[in-house]
Amino acid sequence: MRLKNKHILLGVSGSIAAYKAAYLIRLLIKEQAEVKVIMTSAAKEFIAPVTLSTLSKNPVLSDFYINENGQWHNHVELGMWADVMVVAPASANTIAKMANGFCDNLLTATYLSAKCPVFFAPAMDLDMYLHPAVQKNIQLLTSYGNQLIDAEVGELASGLNGKGRLAEPEIILNKIIEHLT
Repeated sequence: MRLKNKHILLGVSGSIAAYKAAYLIRLLIKEQAEVKVIMTSAAKEFIAPVTLSTLSKNPVLSDFYINENGQWHNHVELGMWADVMVVAPASANTIAKMANGFCDNLLTATYLSAKCPVFFAPAMDLDMYLHPAVQKNIQLLTSYGNQLIDAEVGELASGLNGKGRLAEPEIILNKIIEHLT
């Protein structure tokens, strides 16, 4: 398979499109990639960590440490483990944090520590996507060398029709394969 023994770190942020992360994980696993998932707290409101853990065959990480026993999730180690980091969906909030160096959660701290190529796939409503602040943050991220997997045009969760839909999982997969092979 095309991604055999490749380490893919998938960041899932708070967006209605978070359900597509499950499909993306299935595609990555079919390609024999090893997948680890980091979810923001907001992402858990849209899809259960147990779903992504079951599909990825790895525990889903969300916090810096587990409260019960103090076990630390080392963001530096995660960033060094990955061959590629993909943030999909990338919400306006997460894009802003990544672009401006905020690391108040495990996902953004890992992003700032990543030594591998980083892809990000925005997903948000049309007005949010077109807002100059969001566009500026997207430009900042690409100027740092991150790879944009641009949002698609179509029906959005709000009922509006326009740009802001998360790229389909097959498109995201193909970008990863194209980069790694």
